[in-house]
Amino acid sequence: MKYNLKTPKEAAVLLSERAKELRLSKNWKRSTLSKRSGVSISSLCRFEQTAQISLDNLLKIMSTLGRIDEIDMLLLPPAIQSIDDLDSKEPKKRKRGTI
Repeated sequence: MKYNLKTPKEAAVLLSERAKELRLSKNWKRSTLSKRSGVSISSLCRFEQTAQISLDNLLKIMSTLGRIDEIDMLLLPPAIQSIDDLDSKEPKKRKRGTI
Protein backbone atom coordinates (compact mmCIF):
# COMPACT_ATOMS: atom_id res chain seq x y z
CA MET A 1 0.00 0.00 0.00
CA LYS A 2 1.26 3.46 -0.89
CA TYR A 3 0.76 6.32 1.54
CA ASN A 4 0.41 9.98 0.65
CA LEU A 5 2.87 12.04 2.60
CA LYS A 6 1.75 15.39 1.17
CA THR A 7 -1.59 17.08 1.24
CA PRO A 8 -2.95 18.45 -2.03
CA LYS A 9 -2.15 21.96 -0.78
CA GLU A 10 1.45 21.01 0.02
CA ALA A 11 1.87 19.47 -3.43
CA ALA A 12 0.42 22.61 -5.06
CA VAL A 13 2.75 24.89 -3.09
CA LEU A 14 5.75 22.78 -4.09
CA LEU A 15 4.68 22.90 -7.74
CA SER A 16 4.25 26.67 -7.66
CA GLU A 17 7.67 27.11 -6.03
CA ARG A 18 9.30 24.96 -8.68
CA ALA A 19 7.59 26.90 -11.48
CA LYS A 20 8.80 30.17 -9.96
CA GLU A 21 12.35 28.80 -9.69
CA LEU A 22 12.23 27.77 -13.36
CA ARG A 23 11.01 31.24 -14.34
CA LEU A 24 13.80 32.87 -12.35
CA SER A 25 16.43 30.46 -13.71
CA LYS A 26 15.55 31.81 -17.16
CA ASN A 27 15.94 35.33 -15.73
CA TRP A 28 12.35 36.15 -16.71
CA LYS A 29 10.07 38.62 -15.03
CA ARG A 30 6.48 37.63 -14.50
CA SER A 31 5.58 39.96 -17.36
CA THR A 32 7.90 38.02 -19.68
CA LEU A 33 6.31 34.68 -18.78
CA SER A 34 2.88 36.27 -19.07
CA LYS A 35 3.52 37.51 -22.61
CA ARG A 36 5.09 34.27 -23.76
CA SER A 37 2.47 31.98 -22.20
CA GLY A 38 -0.69 34.01 -22.59
CA VAL A 39 -1.39 33.74 -18.84
CA SER A 40 -2.27 37.02 -17.16
CA ILE A 41 0.19 38.53 -14.69
CA SER A 42 -2.48 38.41 -11.98
CA SER A 43 -2.89 34.65 -12.52
CA LEU A 44 0.89 34.18 -12.34
CA CYS A 45 1.05 36.20 -9.11
CA ARG A 46 -1.81 34.20 -7.59
CA PHE A 47 -0.10 30.93 -8.60
CA GLU A 48 3.27 31.91 -7.15
CA GLN A 49 1.78 33.32 -3.94
CA THR A 50 -1.14 30.97 -3.19
CA ALA A 51 -0.52 27.97 -5.49
CA GLN A 52 -3.96 28.42 -7.08
CA ILE A 53 -4.23 28.16 -10.86
CA SER A 54 -6.47 26.68 -13.52
CA LEU A 55 -5.32 23.56 -15.29
CA ASP A 56 -5.36 25.41 -18.62
CA ASN A 57 -3.05 28.13 -17.30
CA LEU A 58 -0.75 25.61 -15.62
CA LEU A 59 -0.36 23.77 -18.92
CA LYS A 60 0.42 27.03 -20.74
CA ILE A 61 3.08 27.89 -18.16
CA MET A 62 4.62 24.42 -18.32
CA SER A 63 4.71 24.55 -22.10
CA THR A 64 6.38 27.97 -22.09
CA LEU A 65 8.94 26.78 -19.53
CA GLY A 66 9.72 23.74 -21.70
CA ARG A 67 8.32 21.18 -19.26
CA ILE A 68 5.00 20.15 -20.89
CA ASP A 69 6.31 16.63 -21.61
CA GLU A 70 6.27 15.91 -17.88
CA ILE A 71 2.46 15.94 -18.00
CA ASP A 72 2.66 12.70 -19.99
CA MET A 73 3.94 10.98 -16.85
CA LEU A 74 0.87 11.83 -14.77
CA LEU A 75 -1.92 9.34 -14.12
CA LEU A 76 -0.31 6.43 -15.94
CA PRO A 77 -1.68 2.97 -15.17
CA PRO A 78 0.10 1.29 -12.26
CA ALA A 79 3.31 -0.53 -13.12
CA ILE A 80 3.31 -4.31 -13.09
CA GLN A 81 4.55 -5.46 -9.69
CA SER A 82 4.62 -9.25 -10.04
CA ILE A 83 4.34 -12.21 -12.39
CA ASP A 84 0.74 -12.62 -11.22
CA ASP A 85 -0.03 -9.18 -12.65
CA LEU A 86 1.16 -10.40 -16.06
CA ASP A 87 -1.07 -13.47 -15.89
CA SER A 88 -4.23 -11.56 -15.07
CA LYS A 89 -6.40 -10.51 -17.94
CA GLU A 90 -6.19 -6.92 -19.03
CA PRO A 91 -9.08 -5.09 -17.35
CA LYS A 92 -11.86 -3.66 -19.48
CA LYS A 93 -11.74 0.08 -19.87
CA ARG A 94 -14.60 1.47 -17.82
CA LYS A 95 -16.78 4.29 -19.05
CA ARG A 96 -18.44 4.98 -15.69
CA GLY A 97 -18.27 3.96 -12.07
CA THR A 98 -20.62 1.64 -10.24
CA ILE A 99 -20.71 3.37 -6.86
